[in-house]
Amino acid sequence: MANPRGFNLYDLEIIKQDIINHFHIRKGEKLENPTFGTIIWDILFEPFTEDLKELIIQDITDIINYDPRISVNNVTVDSYESGLQVDCSLTYVPYSISETMRLRFDQNNGLV
Repeated sequence: MANPRGFNLYDLEIIKQDIINHFHIRKGEKLENPTFGTIIWDILFEPFTEDLKELIIQDITDIINYDPRISVNNVTVDSYESGLQVDCSLTYVPYSISETMRLRFDQNNGLV
């Protein structure tokens, strides 16, 4: 859907950046919406158990499904030496385009 200024409001790069921005916010940080954000930053140093993995997958699924322009197909979470790696299979609804987005939550460097 184009607007009068000539750019596309549903541009894929804007959608991707919106997702990344959401993951930069800790749950509870946004004053007007305390349920917005992710729990990952608060649990990054916790032991990576199956229960924690399921909690992270649910959190990521909720965040991605929060945006009506995107639907989540699959989420996998793996730990590595200093953080978590998340692979999300997404579909950009306005375009019917699917792709995998990789996010790395690093204990030392933040979202890489």
